Amino acid sequence: MSRNGYVPPYTISDKTVNLISGITEIITEITINDNMNSNPRLRRDNRVKTIHASLAIENNSLSLNQVTNIINGKRILGAPAEICEVKNAFEAYEKLLLLNPFLQDDMLSTHKVLMKELTKDAGIFRSAGVGIYTGKELVHMAPPAERVPILMGELMDWVKRAEVHPLVKSSVFHYEFEFIHPFADGNGRMGRMWQTLLLYQWKPLFGWLPIETLIQERQDEYYKALGECDRAADSGKFIEFILQAMYDILTETAGTEQGTEQGSEQVEKLLVVLGSEELTTKELMARVGLKHRPTFRNNYLLPALELGIVEMTLPDKPNSSKQKYRVVF
Repeated sequence: MSRNGYVPPYTISDKTVNLISGITEIITEITINDNMNSNPRLRRDNRVKTIHASLAIENNSLSLNQVTNIINGKRILGAPAEICEVKNAFEAYEKLLLLNPFLQDDMLSTHKVLMKELTKDAGIFRSAGVGIYTGKELVHMAPPAERVPILMGELMDWVKRAEVHPLVKSSVFHYEFEFIHPFADGNGRMGRMWQTLLLYQWKPLFGWLPIETLIQERQDEYYKALGECDRAADSGKFIEFILQAMYDILTETAGTEQGTEQGSEQVEKLLVVLGSEELTTKELMARVGLKHRPTFRNNYLLPALELGIVEMTLPDKPNSSKQKYRVVF
């Protein structure tokens, strides 16, 4: 079902080349420290973050705490479909790293796990046309359903044989997968998951790296990059976007590992800026001089919350826009 020599159109920019170099350098540094492989709790925490972020991109409203509780076997109050999404995603990710990224049957079986009880088409390619809308505006019309098996066969064949850097290859695959939109539902989750699997084959670190957390924060940019590539018939801009997200999360991961010994100093700084006030995340970030939310959460806020010396003003609504934090006296 594949055309000999089929190559998806993509451009390698100077920015892409620089990002590849930077990502490779940081991976080497993290691998030498080997904290990810020697820390099962860190791997599990990152897996939970990945699942929460990937589902949040698809409008699942459950908080990170709720997702954590579901995965830990605890009961929560929430929409049954959203709880099912979490359970399915956890099961799929638990099996993911044992799969062959070049086998279409493995992809279909993963979709079946990911979407069971959520759609009648779990585990099979779509049988009808589909359009992607923003509000009432059609932003992407996917190829006809009868073309999906052929297009996916070509794409899987290309990703298997192409002599392209894995960072580029996996990003091109991610874009082309979303363009084809092979399933009736769950395409975003599957595309991000399969890129993780492709990268894991190159560097095992990617099996535990929560890239989705940054994609979630940059959803508008994510969809904008997809749209620009559709219009240009070239996935170059999407490659840049994804590699930038990888670079940023790797930089954060490396910084967190190096900053472990500085944890008490960062928590102390947070206590100083909080004083006797109740402040939002945005206000706290401004006072400690940070603009990157994940870095602030991981290095300042979460350690303070875990130590029980800072608390939420709305503990029952952790994701509330009115959430503030205060020192526990």
